[in-house]
Amino acid sequence: MGMTMTQKILAAHAGLDHVEAGQLILVNLDRVLGNDITSPVAIREFNKLGIDHVFDKDKVTMVMDHFAPNKDIKAATQCKMCRDFCNEKEVTHFYDVGQMGIEHALLPEKGLVVSGDVVIGADSHTCTYGALGAFSTGVGSTDMACGMAIGKAWFKVPSAIKFELKGKLNPYISGKDVILHIIGMIGVDGALYKSMEFVGEGVSSLSMSDRLTMTNMAIEAGAKNGIFAVDEQTLAYVAEHSDRKPVVYTADEDAVYDETYVIDLSEIKSTVAFPHLPGNTRTIDNVGDVKIDQVVIGSCTNGFYRDMEEAAAILKGKKVAKNVRAIIIPATQDIYLKAMENGLLKTFIEAGCVVSTPTCGPCLGGHMGILAAGERAVSTTNRNFVGRMGHPTSEVYLASPAVAAASAITGRITDPKEVM
Repeated sequence: MGMTMTQKILAAHAGLDHVEAGQLILVNLDRVLGNDITSPVAIREFNKLGIDHVFDKDKVTMVMDHFAPNKDIKAATQCKMCRDFCNEKEVTHFYDVGQMGIEHALLPEKGLVVSGDVVIGADSHTCTYGALGAFSTGVGSTDMACGMAIGKAWFKVPSAIKFELKGKLNPYISGKDVILHIIGMIGVDGALYKSMEFVGEGVSSLSMSDRLTMTNMAIEAGAKNGIFAVDEQTLAYVAEHSDRKPVVYTADEDAVYDETYVIDLSEIKSTVAFPHLPGNTRTIDNVGDVKIDQVVIGSCTNGFYRDMEEAAAILKGKKVAKNVRAIIIPATQDIYLKAMENGLLKTFIEAGCVVSTPTCGPCLGGHMGILAAGERAVSTTNRNFVGRMGHPTSEVYLASPAVAAASAITGRITDPKEVM
């Protein structure tokens, strides 16, 4: 019986010739990740182990991004705890204010993940790095602590769902629309503890930011991980950002999949997830008249430069609607700088938006855009649960940067084609 991409990566890192779905294995890790919310818990557990050093100071990463720059004393205390730990343990890859970005955009940009890696992170959206052909998944802070200590983690090998992509996306359609379409189709538990594996000739038409967006939201379908077949575009991206050599794993022809879905990218429409689940989706022609109070363009899902560029192209020469707050959050310092140098920030500000330093900010109800009772936001983030972005009676509508930018102009959820 053949193996999927994910199964091959896990087998190699467990020192095994073959693994099967459901098998329990101990796997060597290439990277262990934490942020300013999850790392303090992991640090406390690590300290209980009585170990005075991390397994590899170059393979542990902490990024201060959720409540950074610090919003209050508690946030400042958490970040200080991470800072002190990384200084004491001589952790190489610690990213603080001035160097930090949203973790899942920062690690690929810094070349800290390459094809074939195994990565765990104490954050559920660690599955983002599957866009590079790596196995990456979110874990609890205790697992992070053990990973920092011994560089290993236990996994139950996941079964897989194959998504065969064909065709090309139409204008104003992006990876966000594709993954929302898929989650709407299979449900928020449709890939529970499975690997979502994206293959087919349509993969080559997707940008790396499209792929990063799609694997980022694999967890919203309950998946253990999402992963893309490695192609020339992947290898070019890895070569540009890292001096490490990628390892490419391809699924066997006789690999077993629980289900196979064929997705024609040319048929995907702008898609919006209504409150209060990412799977509660409607295409743009079925959203009705939904007035909004706020737009957020950013996050680990859609804070990439291409997202900034797409939003700026729609906002250029236009104004944000009266009584709408539009917040732009580039995902990293490099993206922020590139957007500034290329005039995108000027476009945003002239349109009436505000631009934030890289931060997770409002995505998890942190800061930089919390919603009051009854308010509605169109957001390029990844979750729209009750109270996710503020008051329990507020509402979050998940959408692409194009839909979010168009909606900022009209004050209601809007098809980008209406304003172009």
